Amino acid sequence: MALTVERVTLRHVDLPPKVVRTDAIQSFVTQETLILTLHCSDGGSGTGYAYTIGTGGSSVMALLKDHLVPRLLGRDPTRIEALWKDLFFHTHATAVGAITSLALCCIDTALWDWRSRSLHQPLWKLLGGAQTRVPLYTTEGGWLHLSPQALVDQTLQAKAEGFRGAKIKIGRPHVSEDVARLSAVREAVGTSFDIMTDANQGLHRPESVRRARAFEGLDLAWLEEPLPAEDVSGHQQLRAHTGIPVAVGESLYHPMQFRQYLEAGACSIVQPDVARIGGITPWIKTAHLAETFDVPVCPHFLMELHVSLCAAVPNAAWVEYIPQLDDITTSRLRIEEGYALPPETSGLGIEWDWEAIAARQSVFLEMKA
Repeated sequence: MALTVERVTLRHVDLPPKVVRTDAIQSFVTQETLILTLHCSDGGSGTGYAYTIGTGGSSVMALLKDHLVPRLLGRDPTRIEALWKDLFFHTHATAVGAITSLALCCIDTALWDWRSRSLHQPLWKLLGGAQTRVPLYTTEGGWLHLSPQALVDQTLQAKAEGFRGAKIKIGRPHVSEDVARLSAVREAVGTSFDIMTDANQGLHRPESVRRARAFEGLDLAWLEEPLPAEDVSGHQQLRAHTGIPVAVGESLYHPMQFRQYLEAGACSIVQPDVARIGGITPWIKTAHLAETFDVPVCPHFLMELHVSLCAAVPNAAWVEYIPQLDDITTSRLRIEEGYALPPETSGLGIEWDWEAIAARQSVFLEMKA
């Protein structure tokens, strides 16, 4: 009897952030968490997910319900690559873009969860098993509205807790404000602690060059998303004017977009977000593509899943610590001496708290073949 996907459930759960999160262009309103579970004819199941930061969740759910899940039902779950390609081209008129990629991620991560569970292997080993631990930096603080003293206090606390780096948001109205904030943190934590910065696409070309030059001497680990993600040549120009590594990727939605950056020499670090790029299948391709350019991977958000993907590839340099699933999971990221350790359990390594999810979910749909 042929192996098929027999049934799919869709859930939408809102997870408000526990602290105020602000950056140069927006506030983090809520994490719309979209959870897809597929049940196969072998009795196995897999759960995948994606997210938004407050808008678009209902559109992702509609795309799944109306177009993608009906095309998934009855298909062979072992053919992950074929399924991703088919579903991507089925929605080609809406690609490349966030809504399509987020919907594809829900399916793709569920398929990989099913596969690794059925093979009784942790995901990171199934995908390559390149590293047993990855350095960890925190983005749990560092928000743009915080005072220099608050940033210093938070970052010192992070260092005391064993983190190897911390991210500070930049993009205050005047460059002097950013310099003052970063200088205060650098002076407090010393030279052995990494400081990452993130402009969230809030600068224009001349200002990005101006600020990068003003930041020289602060030994920053990277300058993240200084310009709009679509501006490849602008990032290329910025790299020619600064020695600070330039990081991009959380707002790119297909491996081809990363290829454009890498071929142009427009970035020093790539930051693919497994949800926004469309799942594990394209994430792994992007990581290996970056490896051929000798460029490190430092993914955005979703630490509970990215720890396994980073451990799978040799060029992953950091995992970003920013927990967001604690309220609906029983598993936790394993941390040891400032390193994130991938889970040894089979599947994605995420243990969902289905009672907590049921209590919070605003949408529940079940679809059958």
